[in-house]
Amino acid sequence: MRCSSYYPVIMTDDVATTAAFYVQHFRFKALFEIDWYVHLQSTEDESVNLAVMHGSHATIPASARGNVSGLILNFEVDDPDAEFERAQAAGLPILLSLRDEEFGQRHFITADPNGVLIDVIKPIPPTEAFLEHYREGAAT
Repeated sequence: MRCSSYYPVIMTDDVATTAAFYVQHFRFKALFEIDWYVHLQSTEDESVNLAVMHGSHATIPASARGNVSGLILNFEVDDPDAEFERAQAAGLPILLSLRDEEFGQRHFITADPNGVLIDVIKPIPPTEAFLEHYREGAAT
């Protein structure tokens, strides 16, 4: 399969509030908007897209309808420290405080209004203990 695009779609009961959250806090803009679906694009990188869809819409198979669960969105950024300060100032929930991980990330975790986890990440060099687990050329 040759994939020409990829983006997650968050299923929720409150499309407008969820879309507004990503516009306000993560610098997205709406490219398409209807009461049951919003397609968002980053204002900083047009290849970064996200969609929000009502969880009971008819295009979703009946057995899969509902709200999202068990999802983490990773946003790689240049300055996680600045994003952490911005998230705190905006009153976003901080579920994991800013920290460096031995496996090669500086990050923090917040959540959207649906409980979808948002991991704001900057790759950093891993410790020697984790370096061996990276494929050649993959570690920062």
